[in-house]
Amino acid sequence: MSINPIKIDFLWLEHGKGLSVPAQQSDGAAGLDICAALLKSETIVIEPKKYAFVPSGLCIALPKGYEAQIRPRSGLAAKYGVTVLNSPGTIDADYRGEIKVILINHGEDDFVVKRGDRIAQMVIAPVSFVEFELRTKLDGTRRGTGGFGSTGKV
Repeated sequence: MSINPIKIDFLWLEHGKGLSVPAQQSDGAAGLDICAALLKSETIVIEPKKYAFVPSGLCIALPKGYEAQIRPRSGLAAKYGVTVLNSPGTIDADYRGEIKVILINHGEDDFVVKRGDRIAQMVIAPVSFVEFELRTKLDGTRRGTGGFGSTGKV
C-alpha cells in the first residue's frame, strides 16, 4: 500500500535550528515528535502542580482543511506525570507563529526540560467544515438526553 504524505511547509526560528524535524518514529505512528527549542545552557524547571510554555522553534504552514493537534507523549505522562495542559492543543491552518507547548507537571518532583527533549507529539488531521441549521426539534435516539454515565458503562 502506498501512502501519499501531506506536504507541510515549515521554518525554524533561530532557537530551533539544529533540532530534528518532526517525524513519525515508526511506520504505524500517528504522531510526530516535537522537541524543546531551548539554548544548550538553558532549562525549564516545571515544579509539581505548575505549568510552563515550552518553545519548539517551529513554524508551519498547514494546507487549508487540516489542523495540527498537539498531544501529550504517553511516556512523559506514565513516567513523570507530565502532560499537555490544553490537550489537544489546536494549531489552525492559518496560524504562522511558533508552536509552543503548554506542559503541566502532575507529578511529585520537579520536571526539567532541556534542549532537544521530546515534549509532545503533533497529529495532523482533516478538519470538517460545518454549517448549523436551526430546528425546532431534533430526531430521537435511544439514548435521548442521557448525559454523563447514562449508558451505565464506565
